[in-house]
Amino acid sequence: MSTTPPLLGRPVAAKGGETRKRVIEATMRCVAEMGYSRATIREIARVAEMTSGSLYHYFPNKSELVKAAFLELSGISLPRLAAAADRADGVLDKLMAVLDEGDRLLRDYPFAVAFDRAIRVESAADLHLAEDSDTIFTAIRDVVVGIMEQARQEGALRPEVDVESASNAIYTIMLGLCEHTAATPPEVYQATGRALRLLIRGSLFDYTKLA
Repeated sequence: MSTTPPLLGRPVAAKGGETRKRVIEATMRCVAEMGYSRATIREIARVAEMTSGSLYHYFPNKSELVKAAFLELSGISLPRLAAAADRADGVLDKLMAVLDEGDRLLRDYPFAVAFDRAIRVESAADLHLAEDSDTIFTAIRDVVVGIMEQARQEGALRPEVDVESASNAIYTIMLGLCEHTAATPPEVYQATGRALRLLIRGSLFDYTKLA
């Protein structure tokens, strides 16, 4: 009786969508950990627990695979963040909902931030992913602008603060939180997120003890 282990590949009766998702997640992880140039098809296939030949069944080359991973991430994240804001009513609740959904996205795609950073810095010029990423971040900012516009309409913004500056402040904080998750353990990120929520709600400090 042979003891040779079977080759990894597309499992019998597996759904193509599930296998594709596994490949996309493996691509994000490899690019995040190794960089675009060092993340080979062979390594991505190994992490996805399949053969290189099976991977080529889904994607013809690495550039198309990385593009697909990027578009998958952007196509999922933006609608989820916008929908989270739409489901909440008040300004603070909307901001909390966006932050909460951002946390869920990072749990679902733990290598997303590092993946995005890697392709923005190192990806081949013909991918044009840095430009697409800028467009995506602009769209995320638009979600924040919509919330700040609601704050203005409700008279919740201080008179000396306009929508543009308030949006820039909140957006910058959110981007910093995203970067923070790529460089810190989960418990540190979660603690930072809790402090940020208190800051936005105006309850980070005991103002009775501040001069």
